[in-house]
Amino acid sequence: MTKVIPCGGRIGFDSSLYLDVQSKSILERVEKYEKLYLEVGGKLSHDMHAGRILPGYEPDCKLQLFKRLASKLEIIIAIWAEALEKKKVRADLGCSYEFDVFRMIDEFKENGISVAGVVITRFDHQPSVSPFMERLEKLGIKTYTHSAIKGYPDPDVAVSDAGFGSQAYIETTKPVVVITGPGPNSGKLATALSQVYHEHSRKVKAGYAKLESFPVWNLPLLHPINIAYEAATADLGDYNLIDSWHKEAYGIEYVNYNRDVEAFPIVARLLEKIMGEEVYKSPTEMGVNAIGGAIIDDSLCRKAARSEIARRWFSYGVMALSGRVDLDTVKRSRRIMDGCGIAEDERAVVAAARGRLVCEKPTDAVKGVTVVGAVNIPSVGVITGRNSSLFHCSSAIVLKSLKVLAGVSAELHVLPKDIVSAVGIMKGKMGGKSSAVSLGLDETLTALAISASMDSESVCAKCLAILDKLRGLEMHFTSIPTGGDAKILRALGIVFSCDPVFSSKKHWDYL
Repeated sequence: MTKVIPCGGRIGFDSSLYLDVQSKSILERVEKYEKLYLEVGGKLSHDMHAGRILPGYEPDCKLQLFKRLASKLEIIIAIWAEALEKKKVRADLGCSYEFDVFRMIDEFKENGISVAGVVITRFDHQPSVSPFMERLEKLGIKTYTHSAIKGYPDPDVAVSDAGFGSQAYIETTKPVVVITGPGPNSGKLATALSQVYHEHSRKVKAGYAKLESFPVWNLPLLHPINIAYEAATADLGDYNLIDSWHKEAYGIEYVNYNRDVEAFPIVARLLEKIMGEEVYKSPTEMGVNAIGGAIIDDSLCRKAARSEIARRWFSYGVMALSGRVDLDTVKRSRRIMDGCGIAEDERAVVAAARGRLVCEKPTDAVKGVTVVGAVNIPSVGVITGRNSSLFHCSSAIVLKSLKVLAGVSAELHVLPKDIVSAVGIMKGKMGGKSSAVSLGLDETLTALAISASMDSESVCAKCLAILDKLRGLEMHFTSIPTGGDAKILRALGIVFSCDPVFSSKKHWDYL
């Protein structure tokens, strides 16, 4: 597991403690049933949101949790048929939902976790489903289809042989069955309840619970960690609120979010009708979320969450430019940020990047010619870099960061100029240009690796050896990095944001 620690190398969350407490919580719930269907909300692995707001959280913490329980646990993956048909993309990883299913299967297998099957939900003979199922079956993965239940979620319709009973039963053999999917609206809840119905029809005492990390039920409603959840789901319009069902039943105020609270009466009624008794009195009681108990430095996590709230606003601005979200989402994100009293430049990297841009040639900066980046390096502080005729801004700031982290003199060049020029000329010719073109981050790192292999004692080798130290560093750019650069920045584990401005293709000479 690789930690994402964006707050000066300090830890605010104890992943080991979380794994201990969360696994115990799940096993305690399992003791009540012969089989527990556990719906998992949010990211099962690569949970970068949690990693950013809880310094010390392992992005694959849930995966490690299930690895611990592997002897008692298996997985069902649910994916909505229309997500396949519309080639829906998981924004944080930049891959399609279809690809993500195969990625998850590989990840589970590598960690010794059984996959019971993949179910395509709300299936209506979409053309893209058959080839997807064929690919899965060639890999030995069982596949199932569930059609939409007319009248769902009416309990009298759903809890019947014509409702849940009409759906394919997914064969499982272990006491804990995790229902997950590549994104929201995958049909996880209906799949879980369908399975519980089938189990009870077979005289198996089965239950349902939900594992969803955010909002954190035992943190205050206005805690920055919980508000960061609202910022992360501004495109969905989610908001946090006090669980009124729990307060009425137990007189205690716990936090939940609107969709779970609104859906609870129906879910509770469905479970009651299936199981013949009242199961839960509140959506909070339905959950098995122990994440709040592993926060060991609240002030640090508050600071990280505030940074994330601001980062989300920048991110939605970029997404709006490409049409992936509407302007209402950007405005909602801005209201959340303003409500917390967070300024755009509260993060030091934003203030530094914008400050240097102003110090460049103002008239040219308006045209978008200059791109400035800033990075916050623990124990060193914020440093800045900019684009040039040789490098994209992301390339320049990454090289500069590596030099600082490796203790290399600022006077020394990391990459030999002849190699940089040769790659730039080749890149220019490939694009039909007679002049050299500046190097993107992937080309820069490739040149770094080649140069390092030629001399193990070189500056390149020293920089390449500490590439993992970039993980968790916070960066900001005054314009949008290219798609290729952004992908590499994410792969390096860099927590970056940018102003929602497109950069010019022109570059000034490197300073």
